[in-house]
Formats: sequence, structure tokens, C-alpha cells
Amino acid sequence: MVERPRLWRRRAAPPDAAFRRLFEAAPEATALVSAEGLLLAANAALRRLAGPALPLREGTPAAVLLAAPDQPALAAALAAPQAIAPFEARPADPSAPEDARWQLVLGPVEGGDTLLLRVSDITLARRAEARLAGGSRLETVGRLAGGIAHDFNNLLTAILGGAEAARGLGLPPAALVELDQVQAAARRGAELVKNLLAFARQQTLLPRVVSLNEVVAGTVHLLGRSLAARVALDLVLEQPGRLVKVDPTQLGQVVMNLALNARDAMPEGGRLRISTGHAVVLRPEGEGRAALPPGRYAVLEVADTGHGMPPEVLARIFDPFFSTKGSAGTGLGLATVQGIVAQSGGHIGVESTPGQGTCFRIHLPRHEGAPPAEPPPPAAAAPAPLPPAQPLLLVEDEAPLRRLAERALARAGYAVLAAEDAEAALDLVAAGATPAALVSDVSMPGMDGLALARALRQRWPGLPVLLLSGYAASTIGCDLESEAIRFVAKPYAPADLLAAVGQALAAASVP
Repeated sequence: MVERPRLWRRRAAPPDAAFRRLFEAAPEATALVSAEGLLLAANAALRRLAGPALPLREGTPAAVLLAAPDQPALAAALAAPQAIAPFEARPADPSAPEDARWQLVLGPVEGGDTLLLRVSDITLARRAEARLAGGSRLETVGRLAGGIAHDFNNLLTAILGGAEAARGLGLPPAALVELDQVQAAARRGAELVKNLLAFARQQTLLPRVVSLNEVVAGTVHLLGRSLAARVALDLVLEQPGRLVKVDPTQLGQVVMNLALNARDAMPEGGRLRISTGHAVVLRPEGEGRAALPPGRYAVLEVADTGHGMPPEVLARIFDPFFSTKGSAGTGLGLATVQGIVAQSGGHIGVESTPGQGTCFRIHLPRHEGAPPAEPPPPAAAAPAPLPPAQPLLLVEDEAPLRRLAERALARAGYAVLAAEDAEAALDLVAAGATPAALVSDVSMPGMDGLALARALRQRWPGLPVLLLSGYAASTIGCDLESEAIRFVAKPYAPADLLAAVGQALAAASVP
């Protein structure tokens, strides 16, 4: 019969009672291991970490702590404990999460061949690192998406403007049908760009104080027949409703997107529950950028009883261009939802269990105070002002867009001085030109459109300014309204440009 190793082997110096108490009470999971890899002792922290399914008795091989693929790493460490650096391994506990990881450090105990094994659970640290890395990656993708959207908006403006100009050339009906298809494709492209800007958190939002219940109820009414006949809808709106400051159109898009995703997750039918509530968060919940800060929130939940998502899918659902729908999905739906929520100052989280369904939970900062007053009835539209005697100063670095804008303004009766950048525009002014208004792109080589506007207003303080950009107004870096600067997002139709120029001139003429 093979003699089982004793708890404290004679080859090591017998520990006193104080050491035993310290060993047992140590907060770090620790074990004494023989040179043959057998457990001599395990403290309470290690027993808790290993789980109740794995009793750590004297003489148990230490390798049973680890999943089978990682046991050779422990064997190598036991063979040369002084040369082995800390290493990572997966626990053997079958109830541990898929991503559970331990860090193990093995070294000799002075005065004998007994080894000291220290085990740390680094699962949470690895998750935090992954979130930070993912956040940095998504931020980089967001900046890239914003830049692509800007250039794409310039192209779409040229396409839409060129198609509109071609309509006035007396083309035959067949050609006009082709133009319709061109314009329709350009508008679809514009919607895709809006999704990209939403993901990059650079889209133009028009926030106002609204009732969350009213926005949700209105969107659910629009869902109509979009839900399958086998999907039962439960609408649960907390009373009294809470106020939030959001762009109601964009929030409606969020609800619509989540509801349609829920429908697709229940092809055989099920229940969709859309509800509102409130929450008071007293301390940060979560980690890193995804943490929910303390505050008072209105809560929106969209839950389904569909097939749910496994952890590997759940971890990527907000990634841009990641889709579980194959070629039927763009992979921008949930990325867009997250972008809209984040740009509105809110947070979105998701819980899902395979076979049991999914719940998206959105926290939006509550607006405290009285409900907003009813807006006054719209005033009668003022007649468009006559083109001024002075020319408009048009600054656009994209030659096709500059020609299209110049042509549209000239057809409307405006005199136009066109420049390819801010420096050329300042040269025109230095040569004696007095502009009636500035119409300028924002992002240009050298001086940008905002800096140009401020420079010209030093000479003409009341100069009307209209800025054009493929980026959102929120990215310009100033309060345009406080500086009396108007803004038009690309892509725009010639009629949009003319309307904005007329409004800028009309506003400047009001005493």
C-alpha cells in the first residue's frame, strides 16, 4: 500500500500553529504542493475558488484544479518551479463561465522541496481589458465611419444636385425614369450614411423635452402590421410617465429597430413586451465606458421570448457590421441604436439566455421639472427676400459641389463669388468684394468654414452665415445658434440650399 503524504511533511520545517492560522485565513487562494504534484494543504480561499464540486483533500493531484487542456502547463511548472513564470489556465469547475481564467504562480518553499501554489481569479480583469480594447477599437471605427460618411455625403450631394439639374434640360420621359432611380438610390445611400453617423455619434439630433410614454406609444402604433400575427404585443407604460430630453424621431427609430429585431427572433411566435419605468442609481453600475453613472433615469425595456443569444454573440451585438441575419442584415442596426442612445446621454444594456429570450434595457436621464409648454402656432411664412445687390460668397473645396451650388444660386437670381478654400475667399474680400452672405463648407484644407466666418464677421459683424457639412453640426465645436450661424447637413438638394440661404438673409434683415 502506498503511504499517503502527510499534511505537513518531514522534509519541510514543521510550521507552528500561527503559520497554520495565517495560511488558512490568507485572502489569496493558496496551496502547498509536493514535488510530485499532490496537494498537501489547501486554504479556505482556494476551496471557495475551486467550487463545491471539487473537494481538495490531502493527496489529491493539483492538476484536478485545471481544465484538461491546461494541465500540462502545471506539470511543466512542477518540473522546474524556479524557471516558470506565472501562467494562465482555465478552471476545471464545470459551473465556471466560459471565459473564466486563473493565474497561477508556483515556487519552492524555503527549507524543503514543498511548493507553494498561488491562484488568482483574473476573469473580471480580463473582461475589463477586453471592454477597454473593444471600446478603443469601436472609437477608432467610429472616427473612420465619420470620415467615410463625410466624403460619401459630398458624393451624394453631387449626385442629387446633378440629377435635379438634369431634370431641367428637357429630357425625354425614359431618361427621367432613369433619373428617378438615380435619386432613389442616392436617398437610400443617404439613409445608410445617417446610420454610420449614428454609430459614430456624429449625427444631427434635434433634442427636446418629451414624454417617454408618448414617444413609445406613438412608435408602437406605427409598428402596426410589421409584427407577425403570431407575436403578441404587451405595452406596459408606467404612470405617471417620465420626461426625457431626446430627439423623438431618433428614439422612435430605436424602439422600432429593437421591436423588429425581437419579431425576427420569434419566427414561431411569442410575446413582445415594451415597457417604461424609472430608476435611481446611487453608485456606478458596471465597468469602464459601459458603466451606468449615478443619477435619476427613465427606463425603457424591450423584451421578447425568442430564441435568445449565446454569450459569444451577445458580446458582439453592438459591433458595427456584425449581423446574425446573414446577407439580409447590414450589421448597423444595433450599432445605430447604441449610437443614438449614447449621443442622447443614455446607456443601453442587454440580457439574453438561449431558449429564453432577450431583454434590452435603456436608461435615459430624466428631465426634472414641469412638462414643456405647448409650442405656439406656426407663424405665416414670410415671403422670400429678393436677391441682394451684393454677391453671395460661396466657399467649397469640392469642385463638383461648388459648381452645382453656384449654378443653383445663380438660377435663383443671386450673384455669386465662388472660392475653392478660405484663403481664396479672403483674397476676394481683400480685392474689394463685399459679400451679402457667406455660404461655406466647414471642413476644408487650411482654415475651416467656422474660422472663416468669424474672420469675416470681424469686418461685418452682422454678416449672414450658412455652413454646409457632411458631418453633424454637433462636431463643429461651438454653439451655432448662439453665434447666429445656420447649418445645412449634406447631402442636400438645391431647393434645401436655396431655402436656407433665403432664411439666413431674411433673419439678418429683421431689425
